[in-house]
This record gives sequence, structure tokens and C-alpha cells, in this order.
Amino acid sequence: MTGVAEITDALKRCLKSRGMTYAKLAKALGLSEASVKRLFSGGGFTLRRVEQICRVLDIDLFELARLAHSEAAAVTELTVSQEQALAADPKLLLVFHLALGGWRLEQIVAQYSLSRAECLKLLLALDALGLIDLQPGNEVRLRTAHQVNWRRDGPIRRAYQEKVLDEFFAAAFDRPDETLRFEAKELSVASREVVRRKLERLVREFNELAEVDAALAPSERDSVGLVIGLRPYVLSLFTGMKRRKRA
Repeated sequence: MTGVAEITDALKRCLKSRGMTYAKLAKALGLSEASVKRLFSGGGFTLRRVEQICRVLDIDLFELARLAHSEAAAVTELTVSQEQALAADPKLLLVFHLALGGWRLEQIVAQYSLSRAECLKLLLALDALGLIDLQPGNEVRLRTAHQVNWRRDGPIRRAYQEKVLDEFFAAAFDRPDETLRFEAKELSVASREVVRRKLERLVREFNELAEVDAALAPSERDSVGLVIGLRPYVLSLFTGMKRRKRA
């Protein structure tokens, strides 16, 4: 059950997504910064105060509750059979991907070449797989977390990972909103662990921002890809020049 801690954490993530500090929020609410900090540290929110904060953040109570609930959701990895069903049907995978992003039936039909009947059939298939609950009015309630971790050597990665990476790196990365950097340096084991933890934190923040932005209309969002990789590596051109170690 969603509790005060989950609600407080969801509000913090919304603040981060909007780039809003406690000081800015305090000014918008007509409170002191110290009062706002006490609210977030102690969780002493009244319903009226939560509604006021939601108005400042341009998010409704339903979306806040959804964010808080999804944070506590336990299912982040699908079964092999669930992944197999998605991997075998690209349209089913598409609709599940969009459902994870908070898309509704009408929004999917408006943006993709799927009829309403076809989309509804796919949603019913996801319901049968135990991935969503299709509720009255065709509202979708996820039975997983919004962030799903595909199995390392599971059906989805085997079917799509190579294609995804090929398409991703085929771009020139020359747009102002695109970035591609490759760095190769010599680091100790301890330093590599520091970098790995920072990358893990970046991925968490990326997913948190996506979850908050799921409250926006699809027209206000763009699909964005983020690739993270870190491993011991030496350019093959250089390895051939290394001296062989003596026995």
C-alpha cells in the first residue's frame, strides 16, 4: 500500500524533474524554505498542502499516487514466458512499451497505425499475460513497475539488442540535443567502481525523470535513448603491439 514515505519520495522526484529547489517551492507556496524542508524531512503533509504542491508542479493527485505506487512496485523483471510472448509479437511489445510510459488507448491509436479494435485486442492480450489490468473505460493499470529490466540473455535482448544498438549508433550525433563521447583511460579497480556507481545513479535518475514526465501528454515528450557501457578495453590496434609476457 502506498504510504507517506512513497508520496514524499514521489514529490521529491517531481521537484528534481522540474528543476525546482525547496527555496523556489517555498516562494510559490508562501512559506519559508525551512518550513518546506521540515515538511519533506518529516512527511507532515496535509492533503491540502499536497494539492498545493501538485498545482505548483503541474501534476494531479492521481499521477502523484501512480508515481508513489510504482516506486513501491516489486515486479521489475518479467517471466521468460512473458518475454517470449512480447518478443514474438512486435505490436504487442510496442503497446506494452507505451503502457509503461503511461499512454492511453486513444493516444496510441492517434499516433500509431493500429485500429482501436486491434489496440484493444493487444491490451487484452497483455492483461491475459498478467502484465496489466485492463479496467473499466479501458484504463490501464500496470502489474509491473514502470521500469522493467529485460533478462540479460532473455528473449527480448536476444531478439532486439543487436538491432537496437546498430540503429542507435548509426546516427551522426551532430544535433544540439545529441551527445556521443568515448573515453579510454587507465584506472585502478577502486576508481572503476566509483565510475560504475555514478553510471548506475545516472540510469536511475534517467528512469525517474521518464516516470515523472509520463504525466505529460505524448505530444510533449520525445523518445530518447541512453546507452551506458563500462568495461576493461584496449583498442585491438594497440594490443597487437604489446610485448608478449615471458614464461
